[in-house]
Amino acid sequence: MRDFIELLVGYSAILGVIWSPERWQPILSPFVLALTLGIVLSRRPSRDELGLGWRGLIPSLWILPAAVGLAIVSIFAAAKLGTLHPLYHADFPHVAGYVLWTIYQQILLQDYFMPRLVHLAPTETDAMCLSGVLFAAAHMPNLVLTGATLIWGIASIAAFRRYRNLWMLGLAQGLLGLCFAVCVPDVLHHHLRVGLGYLRYRAVQPVR
Repeated sequence: MRDFIELLVGYSAILGVIWSPERWQPILSPFVLALTLGIVLSRRPSRDELGLGWRGLIPSLWILPAAVGLAIVSIFAAAKLGTLHPLYHADFPHVAGYVLWTIYQQILLQDYFMPRLVHLAPTETDAMCLSGVLFAAAHMPNLVLTGATLIWGIASIAAFRRYRNLWMLGLAQGLLGLCFAVCVPDVLHHHLRVGLGYLRYRAVQPVR
């Protein structure tokens, strides 16, 4: 019951922020971040259990170069197709903030959703699939991003279950997310916005 309540509370809070007006998000986001992090830490996991230690780091190093290779191929393909475009707000604070956010997304996926669903789902495979679905559903109604995060969510969970380290996964997600942003037309992903922000998107010229 505790797992179910924590899962419901955390996911509802995340969706609440995603679907709130943009002016409310800077106020609600820190509260939800503290809430979810507090719930994770309330069970007193070690750094290795969280995937934030040294355990599995060396064996998982290949993930980042693989992501770089995929990004390079995707950029060349987008250039050939004519969909390659500048990144919206291509400044260091924006990019660094996005990468930090993707690392925290991995904490939510691997340390919040997955451990609770392992106790609630019939099998570990079911828990992995359900975690991936919840992760992807949080990106609705951005359909192209929802599809991409469903695949990435399940793949990253499988990698985490093997290496028990999320540093490379978080960095890889940040890199692939930025690649997705410049390779897929903005008209489809609306600057990677989700929830209410996606629906209220208005096309603007990117900052060069």
